[in-house]
Amino acid sequence: MRTTLEIKRVGVVLRPSTPELKALFYQVKAAFEKHGSEVMIDSISAGMIGVLGQEFSAMCEASDILVCIGGDGTLISLARRSYSYHKPILGINAGTLGFLADINPIETESFIDKLFTGEFRIDERMMIEGVLSCKNKKEEKLFHSFNDIVISRPSISKMVKVDAYIDNRWFNTYYGDGLIVSTPTGSTAYNLAAGGPVTFPLTDAFIMTPICPHSLTQRPLVIPADFEIEIKTPEKESLVIIDGQEQYEFGPDDMLVIRKAPIGARLIHRVERNYFDVLREKLSWGQGR
Repeated sequence: MRTTLEIKRVGVVLRPSTPELKALFYQVKAAFEKHGSEVMIDSISAGMIGVLGQEFSAMCEASDILVCIGGDGTLISLARRSYSYHKPILGINAGTLGFLADINPIETESFIDKLFTGEFRIDERMMIEGVLSCKNKKEEKLFHSFNDIVISRPSISKMVKVDAYIDNRWFNTYYGDGLIVSTPTGSTAYNLAAGGPVTFPLTDAFIMTPICPHSLTQRPLVIPADFEIEIKTPEKESLVIIDGQEQYEFGPDDMLVIRKAPIGARLIHRVERNYFDVLREKLSWGQGR
Protein backbone atom coordinates (compact mmCIF):
# COMPACT_ATOMS: atom_id res chain seq x y z
CA MET A 1 0.00 0.00 0.00
CA ARG A 2 1.30 3.45 -0.91
CA THR A 3 -0.31 6.72 0.10
CA THR A 4 0.49 10.05 -1.53
CA LEU A 5 0.98 12.97 0.83
CA GLU A 6 2.98 16.12 0.16
CA ILE A 7 4.75 17.17 3.35
CA LYS A 8 6.34 20.59 3.02
CA ARG A 9 5.38 21.91 6.45
CA VAL A 10 4.83 20.02 9.70
CA GLY A 11 3.10 21.33 12.84
CA VAL A 12 4.07 19.81 16.19
CA VAL A 13 2.20 19.78 19.51
CA LEU A 14 3.70 18.41 22.73
CA ARG A 15 1.98 16.98 25.78
CA PRO A 16 1.54 19.86 28.28
CA SER A 17 3.73 20.13 31.39
CA THR A 18 6.32 17.72 29.97
CA PRO A 19 9.48 19.75 29.19
CA GLU A 20 11.50 16.52 28.99
CA LEU A 21 9.95 15.99 25.53
CA LYS A 22 12.39 18.61 24.18
CA ALA A 23 14.92 15.97 23.07
CA LEU A 24 12.25 13.95 21.26
CA PHE A 25 10.98 17.12 19.56
CA TYR A 26 14.45 17.81 18.19
CA GLN A 27 14.70 14.20 17.02
CA VAL A 28 11.40 14.55 15.13
CA LYS A 29 12.42 17.96 13.77
CA ALA A 30 15.71 16.62 12.40
CA ALA A 31 13.99 13.60 10.81
CA PHE A 32 11.58 15.84 8.86
CA GLU A 33 14.20 18.44 7.97
CA LYS A 34 16.31 15.68 6.46
CA HIS A 35 13.56 15.42 3.82
CA GLY A 36 13.37 19.19 3.30
CA SER A 37 10.26 19.81 5.41
CA GLU A 38 9.83 22.92 7.55
CA VAL A 39 8.90 22.09 11.16
CA MET A 40 6.77 24.43 13.29
CA ILE A 41 5.68 24.09 16.91
CA ASP A 42 2.70 25.70 18.62
CA SER A 43 3.45 28.57 20.97
CA ILE A 44 2.37 26.83 24.18
CA SER A 45 4.56 23.77 23.49
CA ALA A 46 7.37 26.07 22.37
CA GLY A 47 7.25 28.08 25.58
CA MET A 48 7.43 24.88 27.61
CA ILE A 49 10.75 23.82 26.03
CA GLY A 50 12.20 27.30 25.49
CA VAL A 51 11.99 27.70 21.71
CA LEU A 52 10.08 30.01 19.37
CA GLY A 53 6.63 28.86 18.27
CA GLN A 54 3.56 29.86 16.31
CA GLU A 55 -0.03 30.53 17.32
CA PHE A 56 -1.96 27.25 17.13
CA SER A 57 -4.48 28.16 14.42
CA ALA A 58 -1.80 29.70 12.18
CA MET A 59 0.34 26.58 12.56
CA CYS A 60 -2.57 24.30 11.67
CA GLU A 61 -3.47 26.40 8.66
CA ALA A 62 0.09 26.34 7.30
CA SER A 63 0.85 22.66 7.99
CA ASP A 64 0.43 19.68 5.67
CA ILE A 65 0.36 17.29 8.63
CA LEU A 66 0.23 17.63 12.41
CA VAL A 67 2.44 15.63 14.77
CA CYS A 68 1.43 14.92 18.34
CA ILE A 69 4.23 13.98 20.75
CA GLY A 70 2.64 12.65 23.93
CA GLY A 71 -0.05 10.14 24.80
CA ASP A 72 -3.54 9.38 23.58
CA GLY A 73 -4.97 12.27 25.59
CA THR A 74 -2.76 14.75 23.77
CA LEU A 75 -3.79 13.30 20.41
CA ILE A 76 -7.49 13.45 21.31
CA SER A 77 -7.13 17.09 22.31
CA LEU A 78 -5.27 17.90 19.09
CA ALA A 79 -7.90 16.16 16.93
CA ARG A 80 -10.66 18.20 18.56
CA ARG A 81 -8.82 21.55 18.51
CA SER A 82 -7.66 21.16 14.90
CA TYR A 83 -10.99 19.80 13.63
CA SER A 84 -11.74 22.66 11.22
CA TYR A 85 -8.38 22.27 9.45
CA HIS A 86 -8.82 18.54 8.63
CA LYS A 87 -5.09 17.83 8.63
CA PRO A 88 -3.71 14.27 9.00
CA ILE A 89 -2.34 13.61 12.48
CA LEU A 90 0.66 11.46 13.37
CA GLY A 91 0.83 10.35 16.98
CA ILE A 92 4.22 9.61 18.54
CA ASN A 93 3.66 7.76 21.80
CA ALA A 94 5.46 9.29 24.75
CA GLY A 95 2.71 8.08 27.07
CA THR A 96 1.74 4.68 28.48
CA LEU A 97 -1.23 3.25 26.57
CA GLY A 98 -0.69 4.08 22.90
CA PHE A 99 -4.06 3.02 21.46
CA LEU A 100 -3.98 6.01 19.09
CA ALA A 101 -0.48 7.45 19.28
CA ASP A 102 1.18 4.20 18.31
CA ILE A 103 4.59 5.17 16.88
CA ASN A 104 7.21 4.57 19.58
CA PRO A 105 10.11 7.04 19.98
CA ILE A 106 12.64 4.37 18.98
CA GLU A 107 10.97 3.90 15.57
CA THR A 108 10.21 7.58 14.93
CA GLU A 109 12.96 8.31 12.43
CA SER A 110 12.40 5.14 10.38
CA PHE A 111 8.64 5.77 10.20
CA ILE A 112 9.09 9.40 9.17
CA ASP A 113 11.26 8.10 6.30
CA LYS A 114 8.29 5.94 5.26
CA LEU A 115 6.05 9.01 5.10
CA PHE A 116 8.12 10.21 2.16
CA THR A 117 8.02 6.87 0.34
CA GLY A 118 4.27 6.42 0.76
CA GLU A 119 4.54 3.42 3.12
CA PHE A 120 1.78 4.39 5.51
CA ARG A 121 -2.00 4.63 5.64
CA ILE A 122 -4.51 7.23 6.79
CA ASP A 123 -7.57 6.06 8.74
CA GLU A 124 -10.55 8.41 9.01
CA ARG A 125 -12.16 8.10 12.43
CA MET A 126 -15.72 9.25 13.02
CA MET A 127 -16.13 12.30 15.25
CA ILE A 128 -19.17 13.71 17.05
CA GLU A 129 -20.63 17.15 16.46
CA GLY A 130 -22.55 18.46 19.44
CA VAL A 131 -24.78 21.51 19.84
CA LEU A 132 -25.66 22.64 23.35
CA SER A 133 -28.49 25.18 23.34
CA CYS A 134 -30.13 27.10 26.15
CA LYS A 135 -33.78 28.09 25.59
CA ASN A 136 -33.72 31.00 28.03
CA LYS A 137 -30.44 32.53 26.89
CA LYS A 138 -30.99 31.74 23.19
CA GLU A 139 -27.36 30.69 22.95
CA GLU A 140 -25.75 27.75 21.18
CA LYS A 141 -22.40 26.13 21.80
CA LEU A 142 -21.00 24.06 18.91
CA PHE A 143 -18.25 21.56 19.72
CA HIS A 144 -16.65 18.38 18.43
CA SER A 145 -15.65 15.21 20.22
CA PHE A 146 -13.22 12.48 19.27
CA ASN A 147 -13.97 9.88 21.96
CA ASP A 148 -17.21 10.62 23.76
CA ILE A 149 -19.72 12.99 25.26
CA VAL A 150 -20.75 12.23 28.84
CA ILE A 151 -23.82 13.57 30.63
CA SER A 152 -22.88 13.29 34.28
CA ARG A 153 -24.12 13.93 37.79
CA PRO A 154 -22.74 17.09 39.46
CA SER A 155 -21.44 15.35 42.59
CA ILE A 156 -20.77 11.86 43.91
CA SER A 157 -23.75 12.02 46.29
CA LYS A 158 -26.35 12.61 43.55
CA MET A 159 -27.82 10.78 40.58
CA VAL A 160 -28.95 12.32 37.31
CA LYS A 161 -32.00 11.75 35.11
CA VAL A 162 -31.37 11.88 31.37
CA ASP A 163 -34.12 11.86 28.73
CA ALA A 164 -32.85 10.56 25.38
CA TYR A 165 -34.56 11.11 22.02
CA ILE A 166 -33.61 9.60 18.67
CA ASP A 167 -34.64 11.64 15.64
CA ASN A 168 -37.03 13.71 17.79
CA ARG A 169 -38.82 10.66 19.26
CA TRP A 170 -38.49 9.91 22.96
CA PHE A 171 -36.50 6.73 23.34
CA ASN A 172 -35.45 6.20 26.95
CA THR A 173 -34.97 7.81 30.35
CA TYR A 174 -31.75 6.94 32.13
CA TYR A 175 -31.43 7.38 35.89
CA GLY A 176 -28.09 6.81 37.54
CA ASP A 177 -24.59 8.26 37.37
CA GLY A 178 -24.99 9.42 33.77
CA LEU A 179 -24.88 8.47 30.11
CA ILE A 180 -21.97 8.05 27.68
CA VAL A 181 -22.45 8.69 23.96
CA SER A 182 -19.31 7.33 22.35
CA THR A 183 -17.71 7.05 18.93
CA PRO A 184 -16.33 3.65 17.89
CA THR A 185 -12.83 4.96 18.62
CA GLY A 186 -13.98 5.97 22.10
CA SER A 187 -15.49 2.54 22.72
CA THR A 188 -12.24 1.43 24.40
CA ALA A 189 -12.23 4.44 26.76
CA TYR A 190 -14.85 5.32 29.41
CA ASN A 191 -17.44 3.30 27.49
CA LEU A 192 -15.47 0.10 28.03
CA ALA A 193 -14.98 0.82 31.75
CA ALA A 194 -18.75 1.34 32.09
CA GLY A 195 -19.51 -2.05 30.50
CA GLY A 196 -20.11 -0.89 26.93
CA PRO A 197 -19.08 -2.89 23.84
CA VAL A 198 -15.78 -2.63 21.98
CA THR A 199 -16.57 -1.44 18.44
CA PHE A 200 -14.28 -1.54 15.40
CA PRO A 201 -13.00 2.07 15.07
CA LEU A 202 -13.89 2.55 11.38
CA THR A 203 -17.55 1.70 12.02
CA ASP A 204 -20.10 4.53 11.65
CA ALA A 205 -22.11 4.21 14.84
CA PHE A 206 -22.95 5.75 18.21
CA ILE A 207 -22.64 3.72 21.40
CA MET A 208 -25.02 4.80 24.17
CA THR A 209 -23.91 3.37 27.52
CA PRO A 210 -25.59 4.15 30.87
CA ILE A 211 -23.23 4.68 33.82
CA CYS A 212 -24.26 2.65 36.87
CA PRO A 213 -28.00 2.84 36.02
CA HIS A 214 -30.60 2.58 38.78
CA SER A 215 -32.23 -0.28 36.90
CA LEU A 216 -30.93 -3.69 35.87
CA THR A 217 -32.86 -3.48 32.58
CA GLN A 218 -30.79 -0.60 31.17
CA ARG A 219 -28.17 -1.82 28.70
CA PRO A 220 -25.75 -0.29 26.17
CA LEU A 221 -27.11 0.38 22.70
CA VAL A 222 -25.33 0.71 19.34
CA ILE A 223 -27.14 2.72 16.66
CA PRO A 224 -26.16 3.85 13.13
CA ALA A 225 -24.45 7.22 12.95
CA ASP A 226 -27.06 8.70 10.61
CA PHE A 227 -29.45 9.03 13.56
CA GLU A 228 -29.54 12.28 15.54
CA ILE A 229 -29.63 12.04 19.34
CA GLU A 230 -31.23 14.69 21.53
CA ILE A 231 -30.58 14.84 25.26
CA LYS A 232 -32.60 16.71 27.91
CA THR A 233 -32.67 16.61 31.70
CA PRO A 234 -35.06 17.84 34.38
CA GLU A 235 -32.12 18.20 36.78
CA LYS A 236 -31.12 21.69 37.92
CA GLU A 237 -27.48 20.69 37.95
CA SER A 238 -25.69 18.29 35.65
CA LEU A 239 -22.64 18.37 33.37
CA VAL A 240 -21.79 17.73 29.73
CA ILE A 241 -18.18 16.52 29.48
CA ILE A 242 -16.32 16.44 26.15
CA ASP A 243 -13.59 13.80 25.79
CA GLY A 244 -12.98 14.08 29.53
CA GLN A 245 -11.22 17.40 28.83
CA GLU A 246 -13.91 20.12 28.58
CA GLN A 247 -17.16 20.50 30.48
CA TYR A 248 -20.32 22.62 30.39
CA GLU A 249 -23.21 23.06 32.80
CA PHE A 250 -26.43 21.38 31.69
CA GLY A 251 -29.89 22.09 33.09
CA PRO A 252 -33.66 21.79 32.48
CA ASP A 253 -33.73 24.68 30.00
CA ASP A 254 -30.97 23.18 27.86
CA MET A 255 -30.92 20.65 25.03
CA LEU A 256 -27.93 18.74 23.70
CA VAL A 257 -28.04 17.57 20.08
CA ILE A 258 -25.52 14.91 19.06
CA ARG A 259 -24.84 13.98 15.44
CA LYS A 260 -22.06 12.56 13.31
CA ALA A 261 -19.60 15.31 12.39
CA PRO A 262 -19.37 16.11 8.65
CA ILE A 263 -15.71 15.03 8.54
CA GLY A 264 -13.68 12.67 10.69
CA ALA A 265 -10.22 12.78 12.22
CA ARG A 266 -7.49 11.55 9.87
CA LEU A 267 -4.88 9.46 11.71
CA ILE A 268 -1.60 8.35 10.17
CA HIS A 269 -0.65 4.73 10.92
CA ARG A 270 1.79 2.07 9.84
CA VAL A 271 0.58 0.00 6.91
CA GLU A 272 0.94 -3.17 8.95
CA ARG A 273 -0.97 -1.89 12.00
CA ASN A 274 -3.77 -4.32 12.86
CA TYR A 275 -6.50 -3.16 15.24
CA PHE A 276 -7.14 -6.62 16.65
CA ASP A 277 -3.46 -7.04 17.46
CA VAL A 278 -3.58 -3.70 19.26
CA LEU A 279 -6.63 -4.80 21.26
CA ARG A 280 -4.98 -8.05 22.27
CA GLU A 281 -1.78 -6.28 23.33
CA LYS A 282 -3.28 -3.28 25.16
CA LEU A 283 -6.07 -5.19 26.91
CA SER A 284 -3.93 -8.30 27.60
CA TRP A 285 -6.46 -10.59 25.93
CA GLY A 286 -5.63 -14.24 25.45
CA GLN A 287 -2.76 -14.34 27.93
CA GLY A 288 -4.01 -17.57 29.44
CA ARG A 289 -3.94 -19.34 26.08
